[in-house]
Amino acid sequence: MTEAPAADGPGQPPPALLAGRDLCFRHPGPPGRGDPGAPGDGAPVLDGVSVDVRAGEVVALIGPNGAGKTTLLRVLAGLLPPGWGEVRLGGVPLARLSPRLRARQLALMPQAASLGLDFRCLDFVLMGRYPHLRPLQPEGPRDLALARAAIAEMELGAAEQRSTAALSAGERQRLLFSRARCQEAAVLLCDEPAANLDLRHRALLFGVLQAFAAEGGGVLAALHDLDLAARYCDRLVLLCAGRVLADGPPAAVLTAERIREAYAVQAAVRPDPVTGTLHVAVLGPA
Repeated sequence: MTEAPAADGPGQPPPALLAGRDLCFRHPGPPGRGDPGAPGDGAPVLDGVSVDVRAGEVVALIGPNGAGKTTLLRVLAGLLPPGWGEVRLGGVPLARLSPRLRARQLALMPQAASLGLDFRCLDFVLMGRYPHLRPLQPEGPRDLALARAAIAEMELGAAEQRSTAALSAGERQRLLFSRARCQEAAVLLCDEPAANLDLRHRALLFGVLQAFAAEGGGVLAALHDLDLAARYCDRLVLLCAGRVLADGPPAAVLTAERIREAYAVQAAVRPDPVTGTLHVAVLGPA
């Protein structure tokens, strides 16, 4: 179980588990113009983005294609260096942490059409234990138990001994999530975690994320489905053209005006008659 850090004072929220401040990122420019390896020559992808993930929160990162969602997750995970700004993990600058220490506190579930090389499913999930093991140290009984629990949590127990190459797209997605869970990190970064999932496993995944947050963890998930974001997430961060257009509870972020500005569509936003959470109906291009 992940313990939430103490609050700064009476009535104050707990400190951020993960915080990015004034993050800027540009892809390298085309070869032949200046130094082709120099970062920051291309078009800006992130332009002064600040975002927090606090203990007990499930935060949705929303926005149109090309808004910078995946890039932001990769910068926060330390896979891309920001051209400007700073990321702090547990209050410590990310740049000061080794990849192993980083991975003990933060897990990234990437988008993936495939899982790379062919592995046994159990071995693939056990990769999440590597940050907790010494080099060449074999997994122990606790590592095996955690991997099997993460697999069972996503209803993949029957696939434990199967090849990853034999999995469906939805099963691969659930296996990626199981590996991230097996890391025992305090922060989960998820890039389109519900992609390819059927209705049952979509609800199961978000139930696991909410339970993880209730135990003191923090989640930042890039999502395209605004109804899912409104239903399961405590806070939404709306990115548009590499900047934060809005950050707050679903009712404050999901307005017809902001949806039109970010997505260039006309939309009606109404409470769902069954769940009471917001439903976004797209009416057409703006």
